[in-house]
Parts: sequence; C-alpha cells; structure tokens
Amino acid sequence: MKLLNKNSMLGFAVGSALCLTACLSIGSSDSERAKEERPLVSSITMTPEVPSTVSFCGKEMDVTRYNMHESLDRELSTFTYYHSTTMLLIKRANRLFPVIEPILKEYGVPDDFKYLAVIESHLDPRVSSPARAVGTWQFLESTGRQYGLTVTQTVDERCHVGKATEAACRYLKEAYKKYGDWATVAASYNAGMGRISGELTKQGGENSLDLWLVEETTRYVYRILAIKQIFEAPYKYGFVLKAQDLYKPIACESVEVSNDIPDLAAFAKKHGITYADLKRFNPWLRDRKLLTAGKTYALQIPKAEDMYYKAPNTYVHNPVWVINK
Repeated sequence: MKLLNKNSMLGFAVGSALCLTACLSIGSSDSERAKEERPLVSSITMTPEVPSTVSFCGKEMDVTRYNMHESLDRELSTFTYYHSTTMLLIKRANRLFPVIEPILKEYGVPDDFKYLAVIESHLDPRVSSPARAVGTWQFLESTGRQYGLTVTQTVDERCHVGKATEAACRYLKEAYKKYGDWATVAASYNAGMGRISGELTKQGGENSLDLWLVEETTRYVYRILAIKQIFEAPYKYGFVLKAQDLYKPIACESVEVSNDIPDLAAFAKKHGITYADLKRFNPWLRDRKLLTAGKTYALQIPKAEDMYYKAPNTYVHNPVWVINK
C-alpha cells in the first residue's frame, strides 16, 4: 500500500507539473487578450444617455447645443453615480412631495419646482448652508422674512416645510412676473433677481441659459433638469427601489398653541413623545422653549402606532419610483 501511494503521488506530481505549464501558457495568452478586450476593474461605468429635448414647466427645451448637452451630461452623470445620496432623495421625496406638491398647485407654480427644493436642501428641512441659508428651500434670514416667514429666537419657519414652500412660491411668482420664463426664474432663485437682471442687460441675453454666469448658477438649472430625469425614471438610471424602501409619511395630530411653552421637553412628555421626536417633526423649533409673541403655532405630534416599520411601508407617492417585484 505504501509503494502504491508513493507511485500514485509521483504520477500526480508529474501530471500536475505538465498541467501547470500548460495553464501558465494559456493564462498568459488570456491575460494579454483580456487587457485588450475587457475592463481592468470589476465594474463597468457607463455614461447616461443625454436626451435631445427635456420638458421643464410644460415647455420643451432643445438641449442639443454643445454647452447645454455637455452641462446636462455633467449633472446626469453626477446624480447617476452619486448613488447613496440620489437614492436617499427618492426615499425622502415619498414623505415630503405630498406636502410640497399641493402648495405649488395652490399658488399656480409649476410642479417641476419641487425639484428645485431637492437640489437646494436634499429634502432636509433642518439643513444649513455655509452662507446661513436654512431649510428645505434654503432661505437667508432676511429673504425669509421678506416673503412672510417668522424668524425669532425660538422660531425659524424657514425649517417649516409647508410655510417655507409658500414663501418660495411667493418669490417664484414675483420672479415670473419679471421674466416670463421659468428657467430664468429658477436661475434667479440661486443668484438673485438683481444679478440675473443685470447680466441679461449687460450681455443682451433673452434668458438665463444664454448668460455667462458663475459656475454655481450656470449649473443650477441643469441640476434641476437632471434630477427630474432621474426621478421620472429611476430604474433607467440604475436605481432599483421597492415600496418598502421608501420613507413613509407619518400621521400626526396637530396641537395649536398660543401661549408660551417654557419647557418643550416637558410638553413633549405630556403628549407621549420624546423631545427628540418633537424636534424632528417640528424642525422650526429652534430652542428648548417656544415664545409665541401672541401668534398661534401648530405643533405636530406623531401618532405612536405610525412611528414604526414593523409592517413594511406600502405608500408609494409616485409608482415610477419602484419596481413591482
């Protein structure tokens, strides 16, 4: 038995050596061919298709001109491969678009402006920029007050999604009266009406897309157009979501208060929620107390039974966001 095993092992070793020599030869050839025919990384990055026309605010826009095509290509590529952020935007929209869309409609502002809120704040009502613009619509304090928002020591309605959307609508309608072009209105939201009007005069342009502007404003409208393309066909751009992946709207009870609340943590406990939950559902509260100054405020108290994902989310605000699998 020992002799047989030794012979077998010797035969196996010789055979293996011959096989290895052949494999190395073949492997070397395959390797050279792979360098010519296959990617050198484990994933493939494809450029997203850039449409020749896009629709914005009910108007078809030809984007085949070199600067428009390349600008849209840049933003489509950015959002397409900015995977986690773009995916979260769609999830958040399932909760916030039901608040924003009816207000836009009430004010006669095109529905496409909800995408302006998407790129301004990533649909985070509490976000603040380095320039101190705050909230879903990124108002500066002075501009927020100008368009009807209350900003005090304890209240910042720039973080109130509904009221900030109303303020944005007032701005957008005012700008449309001035320009009569919604794309130019969108650009003015970033740069200000004074800057856009001045450049239209100096450069003899007809709308903002004709102008030479700072990079941030130049990209601004194309970012709106790009995120709209992705939101209207997420699967086309590689985003695969199911209904249970989206963030569900959470039902709340509205409690109106006209008197000061010296301790919001105690107020929250009295209503059966944590102070943290009170702040999350009322991001416009900017202190540990609320000074009403004679005004009436509605505080949202989330319903306990609706605050859990014990059952998967079934609410889908826009069916194109999800796959039916």
